[in-house]
Amino acid sequence: MGRAIIDATVKDLLRGQILSIGFDDVRFTDLTPLSNNRLKDWVEQGYHADMEWLKRTIEKRLDPSLVMEGVCSVIMLGVNYLPGEGTALSQKRWGKYSLYSDYHDTVLKGLKRVGELLEEDYGLNSDEYRYYTDTGPVMERGWAAVSGMGWQGKNGMLISRQHGNWLLLATILTKLEIEPDPPLKKRFASNQIPKAELGLLCGKCTRCIDDCPTNAIVEPGVLDAKLCISYQTIENKGVIPRELRSRFGSRIFGCDICLDVCPWNRFAQEGRMLLLENRYVIASLSLLEILRMSRDDFREIFRKTAIKRLKLRGLLRNACIVAGNLLGNKEWWPSLKSEDQKNDWLEEIIKELVRLSAYEKAVVRPHAVWAVYRLRAHEADRLLAENRALETDEETLQEYEYWES
Repeated sequence: MGRAIIDATVKDLLRGQILSIGFDDVRFTDLTPLSNNRLKDWVEQGYHADMEWLKRTIEKRLDPSLVMEGVCSVIMLGVNYLPGEGTALSQKRWGKYSLYSDYHDTVLKGLKRVGELLEEDYGLNSDEYRYYTDTGPVMERGWAAVSGMGWQGKNGMLISRQHGNWLLLATILTKLEIEPDPPLKKRFASNQIPKAELGLLCGKCTRCIDDCPTNAIVEPGVLDAKLCISYQTIENKGVIPRELRSRFGSRIFGCDICLDVCPWNRFAQEGRMLLLENRYVIASLSLLEILRMSRDDFREIFRKTAIKRLKLRGLLRNACIVAGNLLGNKEWWPSLKSEDQKNDWLEEIIKELVRLSAYEKAVVRPHAVWAVYRLRAHEADRLLAENRALETDEETLQEYEYWES
């Protein structure tokens, strides 16, 4: 292309320009092959569950030149999504990232502005860069670690010294040659060449592994998606395995357990939210409101959020599991003083579950049946008898047969 390499001085100018657009972290790297990349092994072990799109794009993820010919550099961008509002921060119901308008849309606006910047100030054409927000065949966490934005923790996520576990990642592939930033290094490793090492600054800590209720982190940095609460509540569109449901606790969409417990979060501060639109009101929804939700209500409440892609039937399925865990988890219980009030509230929950055991979308029904038996084992047969007699769905019938055996 005949362009000079973007050196440290110009690179820092570009970094400042991108930060002013609203990104909270900006790093640069070249196309040095990612070390210790285990993506192929991970897929071969079946840990990707049914996410076949990952399997189909392995080669592109490992070689950015297959995504864009002539690419020279990777610009890694991070958006801090740690909520500042107390309820949104402390709740254990929704993955924190879901309490915003869909970041794929809002961060995309920032990426478009970066693209305009690259064209106007650095002479690129529109075919000389390409950007993604967690949607393209690129190894976001791997490149972020190589660029020094953070390191891949034992939970498999990117951990930042400044932002903890709370960065949404975006990637720009470009034909602009930019001097790379170095990866992080261990405190006393000054004489060693820095490398993007798994668990680089995790030390002996294994809280993320130990605290996962489904044991989804099968070894440091390796997640079995089939066991992951986030995968099951979001990506799995069918029936959730019975043996996992009781371990979901209060989580209705996503899971932050392996993120929340990380000690590096003590350094994290609330994000600037320049590329995010908070929808913290979602965190105040009651369980009864969700169980009684109509399609119109669902469309209105979750409009332009990541949760909308789950569809109402997926949310109701997850809400049934949450309801079935109420006796062992108080996260969804309202503030009620008397035992009579608590009993009345629980009876309302059970009433809605019985109704949902005959819901028009079959995927909801086995989870509603499961929840009724969990909450009222001694009278579930009577409560569900009418719907049981009319049931034709094979998976729902299997749920009945499990409890009747």
